[in-house]
Amino acid sequence: MKKDYYNVIGVMSGTSLDGVDLAHIQFEIKNDKWAFKILECETISYDINWISVLKTAVDYTKIQLDELNKNYTQLLASIISNFIDKHSLKDLDAVCSHGHTILHQPQNGFTLQIGNLPEIAKWTHQNVVCDFRVQDVQLGGQGAPLVPIGDRILFSEYDYCMNLGGFSNVSFEENEQRIAFDISPVNTVLNFYANQLGLEYDNKGEISRTGKCNPILLAKLNTLDFYQKKYPKSLGFEFVKETVLPIIEKHKISIADKLNTFSEHIAIQIALALPKKEGSLFTTGGGAYNDFLIERIQAKLPEMNIIIPPKKILEFKEALIFALLGVLKLRGEINALKSVTGAKQDHSTGVLFLNK
Repeated sequence: MKKDYYNVIGVMSGTSLDGVDLAHIQFEIKNDKWAFKILECETISYDINWISVLKTAVDYTKIQLDELNKNYTQLLASIISNFIDKHSLKDLDAVCSHGHTILHQPQNGFTLQIGNLPEIAKWTHQNVVCDFRVQDVQLGGQGAPLVPIGDRILFSEYDYCMNLGGFSNVSFEENEQRIAFDISPVNTVLNFYANQLGLEYDNKGEISRTGKCNPILLAKLNTLDFYQKKYPKSLGFEFVKETVLPIIEKHKISIADKLNTFSEHIAIQIALALPKKEGSLFTTGGGAYNDFLIERIQAKLPEMNIIIPPKKILEFKEALIFALLGVLKLRGEINALKSVTGAKQDHSTGVLFLNK
């Protein structure tokens, strides 16, 4: 379905469990140049029960996961339908939905994003493009990150594009190839400790700022095997649950000190990950609101110009780019890069469910 104009919705649920991001996007392509407009957009927060379920689902049995997948697909369909009705959206080409990652084990040839069952097209009365990661893993890739092709197409003027969400990831051009990989956990850990204080998150890093960096804990975190691996590489919540949190919990220090230390860890790993320590670093995701974290990153990269975009792009960039991935799938064009994921080939990933 190749044409010059597309009217779609991008839908994203990240590992930080902020909620479901929805963005109504209009794309236009002229002379192979893509332009976009983010129109209506909002984040629908999960209720406390769904947050609890999504946090613990990593330990579910297959039967439990199958039931969860069905229930979550129904939830997601209702959220999407309400968004369409609320904003009176008409003539949509597709809903392009990432779903929510529960398991990510590319080393075992497996990744699971719930909310991508075929029924979602029937329940939303829309064409739906979804389940973007599975095919890449089947082709020997990491299934992540997938956003970098969108960085190349929509944000090529920046030296680096970085997202600070549940995990940090970065993409950039090197030798005429797009390179991208996950760097470290971010809000999956920071929010975990903020939650212990009865908070959804550490607002602007104010609690982190009051803490002290623990050098012993910092050293242990910085020597984790993942950071020594070459890209392509990606992270899932399993890494946080099985590796990172147990290390932190062995240190009997205050939550403020844990937050401070982990913020320092994030900043160090980001600085180490960037091959060139100067230029422009386009930064999005919820972590971009964490002033303390941004200050620590800037301290590690004093020659880097950290650019934080307007709110719509900052908060909805991933929904925007998964909307683009869906459009590329509709066009039968490449939307996953082997240079990024390590798959056997560039390919057009995702599954299209037609509204019948």
